[in-house]
Amino acid sequence: MPANNAVNLWSSSSHAADYLGRANSIPHRTEGESTLLEFIPANVHRILDLGTGDGRLLALVKSHLAARDAKLEAVAVDFSPAMLEAARNRFAGDSSSVTVVSHNLDNPLPSLGKFDAVVSSFAIHHLVHDRKRELYAEIYNLLNPGGVFCNLEHAASPTARLHEEFLHSLGITPETEDPSNKLLDLETQLHWLREIGFIDVDCHWKWRELALFVGRKA
Repeated sequence: MPANNAVNLWSSSSHAADYLGRANSIPHRTEGESTLLEFIPANVHRILDLGTGDGRLLALVKSHLAARDAKLEAVAVDFSPAMLEAARNRFAGDSSSVTVVSHNLDNPLPSLGKFDAVVSSFAIHHLVHDRKRELYAEIYNLLNPGGVFCNLEHAASPTARLHEEFLHSLGITPETEDPSNKLLDLETQLHWLREIGFIDVDCHWKWRELALFVGRKA
């Protein structure tokens, strides 16, 4: 299916449940998450998680920062009903510091205020390419000066053979690949971030099609 297709199955509860059932088995995922935590500034007070899913990444970030800042405020955004329910359950005892917001990233972000950090994990690749770039610009505008954007993402392989090898490593075939995926090469996305105004843009971790790229607002 074309990489810029409009298909998105994540509103389906069964699709979300299938992902959550295998999320912990994604190879090397914890390595990417651990590397992401290295780039979260110690003085973060407000953080935004885009495509939060069940809140896995945000929970890791909050735990990482717990000893540094007890006043951390977080906003978690997703549009999948199943994911929103899972995130609200995860943060049920922490509702004073975590706000879960229902919003489809296909549409411009609502008014959420300013943030010291914006994170995302395996979510933005579900957007068509033009919307990816628009979202990156919106993220830039949401960040406070010195703020950081950390995206642990699924990017396109440079060749079809490498893509098939990646799918095989996950136990997936081209026929069973998620049609919601709209994969884009890493280099294009890094270039976009620099064009938008991010500085210190780089890919800091990569395993096959999984990559962590980070940019800061001057």
